[in-house]
Amino acid sequence: MTREEYRQMRRQKEKERRRKERAAWEAARGPMDLPFFLLTMMLLVIGLIMVLSASFPSAQASASYNHDPLYFFKRQAAFAVLGVMGMYMVSKINYERFRGLAKLGLMVSGTLLILVLIPGVGITLNGSTRWLGIPGSSLTFQPSEVAKLGVIVYFASSISKKREKMVTFREGFLPHIIPLMILTGLTVLEPHLSGAILIFGMGAAMMVVGGIHWGWIAAGVTGLAGGLYAMLFTPLLEKIGYNASRIQSWKDPWWDVQDKSWQISQSIMTVGSGGFLGVGLGKSRQKFMFLPEESNDYIFAVVFEELGLVGGTLIMGLFAALILRGFWLALHAKDRFGSLLIVGVTTQIALQTFLNIAVVTNLIPSTGISLPFFSYGGTALAMQLVEIGIVLSVSRQMPAPSGG
Repeated sequence: MTREEYRQMRRQKEKERRRKERAAWEAARGPMDLPFFLLTMMLLVIGLIMVLSASFPSAQASASYNHDPLYFFKRQAAFAVLGVMGMYMVSKINYERFRGLAKLGLMVSGTLLILVLIPGVGITLNGSTRWLGIPGSSLTFQPSEVAKLGVIVYFASSISKKREKMVTFREGFLPHIIPLMILTGLTVLEPHLSGAILIFGMGAAMMVVGGIHWGWIAAGVTGLAGGLYAMLFTPLLEKIGYNASRIQSWKDPWWDVQDKSWQISQSIMTVGSGGFLGVGLGKSRQKFMFLPEESNDYIFAVVFEELGLVGGTLIMGLFAALILRGFWLALHAKDRFGSLLIVGVTTQIALQTFLNIAVVTNLIPSTGISLPFFSYGGTALAMQLVEIGIVLSVSRQMPAPSGG
């Protein structure tokens, strides 16, 4: 047999293997999970409406946006359409194929986070260098968004293979905590504290679900408690570039309402002014140049003002339903890899939602974290929808419930 004949034989076998894999996927594939999909679309639509309502005063007032009141809404809607298309396409892919991208995704994530820190490469906005530009366009993206997905896929692939080895230090704990700490540390250096919290929180949750030894869980909880104390009651955050005035503003939102605590004091007033039923959709007063970041990190304050406690609670209920449905899907996934993928995505949504609403209501200090499906940010929204597509892909292969 000549070398060329051997290569042709190998190519033919590879084609046959892929054909059988595709046939098995088609045979096992069912419909996507409708409740999870509908909850996502409901949150997405409501989020777009709130971006329009919250952003039109600042967009109309700014020459940078050509005084176009629909500027932010049109961009967000465009990315929402792209994201939904990406979600649909990803949901049609056999999620087992993501295993082959696990290591590459982690390496790309680390490389992008390093590029952000190189002077002249990373883009600085509001004192933080968190963005990279997309060549040939004016668009930017946060590498931390890529890192979140990279951690989810890599950890799901690695943990699902190790199984009982996860309780060991050398083969279970160490190979996961090292890359997790590296990515978290690179994100902290930007500084991007909220992104670091999300990346570390997702990875830690997946390690816990994966079966690490309880001793490391106890050590992690103790370390977390100590870290929170150090961040809130020592100068640690100030040393890594986190403004100490944010801690003071959290402790006393009214200590410097003309400057340092303006943002959180305005957020509290925005939330409180909505009352029980709200002032009405589109009728917020605080979004008229009083509340900073009204269409981004603090958009949920506008939700409270316009829709009141009732509307805000209903939206939080939708988030809770989505999160609970996600964990239910994780429990019923076909295999360990699929289950861990869903745990990673759902944990990210849960953490991000809780932290954003906690900041808006001054439960925790400001961290600059966005609200999934609501906050303005096209690339972040598109990435979130792609991650939802991964969950839907796993849901397509869930075993059918047995009849009673």
